Formats: sequence, structure tokens, C-alpha cells
Amino acid sequence: MTRNQRKATDFMIDVGLVLFGLLMLAPLLMLVANAFKSPAEMVAWPPTFIPANPTLDNFRSVLGETPLLLWIWNSLSFAIMSTIAIVLTSSIAGYVIAKFPFRSINVVFALFLATAIVPFEVYMIPLYFQVKDLGMLNTNQGLLIGYLVMSFGIFLIRQNVLASIPDELIEAARIDGAGELWIYWHIVLPLLRGPLAALAVLAFFQAWTSFAWPMIVATRRAAYTIEVGLALFSTGYTVDLGKLSAASACVLVPSVVAFVILRRNFVQGVASTGMKE
Repeated sequence: MTRNQRKATDFMIDVGLVLFGLLMLAPLLMLVANAFKSPAEMVAWPPTFIPANPTLDNFRSVLGETPLLLWIWNSLSFAIMSTIAIVLTSSIAGYVIAKFPFRSINVVFALFLATAIVPFEVYMIPLYFQVKDLGMLNTNQGLLIGYLVMSFGIFLIRQNVLASIPDELIEAARIDGAGELWIYWHIVLPLLRGPLAALAVLAFFQAWTSFAWPMIVATRRAAYTIEVGLALFSTGYTVDLGKLSAASACVLVPSVVAFVILRRNFVQGVASTGMKE
């Protein structure tokens, strides 16, 4: 293949990727556009992509008739606490499994991975009764119990510990008198900055988009997360597209901000998983 042919091939690939990206973004952009449309324009045919007469009525109705900001705060606080918990549990478990060769370590690791194939719905009801008995319904603590550990997070951190932290570095720190907690905090965590950022993004979106667990734990309207709150805009017979689009557009903001801030570390952390120098 000549140089010009390679350039033409690369150009066609780039064009294809751009078109594919626009195709993936089209529903998202249409959602945002619908949030600024009037009810008449929203059901008009053929549909319009850009609102002819943009209006903020949908946003005013949502903010005035529902505690949307409270629902967003509930989801945000729950997602942040879950992210912190998963980052801590995954980093500790991944480091221990990778660098502490005690007996049956492979069995323990296999058990962690085996939990990934068990659907959350299988043990959701028993977990609900535990939360109920603890008096944690309608609280972030009750929501958090179901999202403290991520088996994939343990696997992700273990693989990156093996790839990026040599045994000699840890042994040198121990010879110098460093304790295990000091090694974990000052050596392991800084060297895992990229994978931990990737894990934080995954954990945040897992909690932010959760629906089934918050739906059964939060029984009061004031305790709803945003995903449960969005379901209220859809009844058995009708869907308020204007309010639903406006509320969904508001929900997108934290997700986009979190991904933009951590996108580089997210890609690097996932790409390095399974690689060993």
C-alpha cells in the first residue's frame, strides 16, 4: 500500500468515526433540544432538530412542580459516597491480593470475580430486609449498603498493581521502616492515580444511574434519587415529554462534568488493565 493510499484509508476511517460519533450523539442532542420546545412543536411532524421558538417553560414547570434539585442532591451525595467507598475497598483489596501471597489467595480472588456474574436483583430483596431491620430506609446510608464494593474494581486495581508497582519498591520501603498503611497511602495510591480515576468514573456512573435499589429503599418522595424521580413523569398512559426532557437535561450536567474532568485518566486506566511491564 502506497503512502497516498494509507492517507486515503486513514481519512476514510476518520470520517467514519466522526459519523459514528454524531450518530451516537444524535439522541442526546435531540433530548436537549426537546427540553426547549413547546408541546405543539414536540409532537409536530416532521420533527425539528433545532427549536423554532425556544422556551424555558419546561424547566420552570419541572423546578416548580417537583423537588428536582433535592433529587439531584440525593443522587449526587449517594454517588459521591459510593465512589469513595468503592475506590477505598477496591484499592485495599486489589493491593492485598496482588502483593500479599498468603495461601489460597487465588481462591479468594476467584470468589471476588464470581460475584460479578451474580445479578444484583438476586440478593436485592434479602439486602432490603437487612436495611429495613437496621432502620436505614429513606437514607443515604441504606442506599450505600448496596454499593460499597465493586468486584470489577478489585480486578482493575489488582491488574494495575501487578503492572505498575514492582515488589522491589515495596520491599525497599519496608526495609526503611515504613508500615503497611504508610506504603499504601504514600506509594500505592499515588502510583495508581490513573486506574483509580477510571474506577471513580465507573463507580460514580453506577450509583448515579441506579434505579432498582433506590426505588425500593426510598419510600418517601423527599428521599428519591433522580432516576426514581424521572420515572414519575411517565404514567401508565402518558409521558410528559417536555418535563421529562428538561429534567433529563439537568441530570446530564453532573455526568458530563465528571467525565470531562476524569476522561484522560479513565482511558489510560482502562487501557493499562491486564498489561504487565
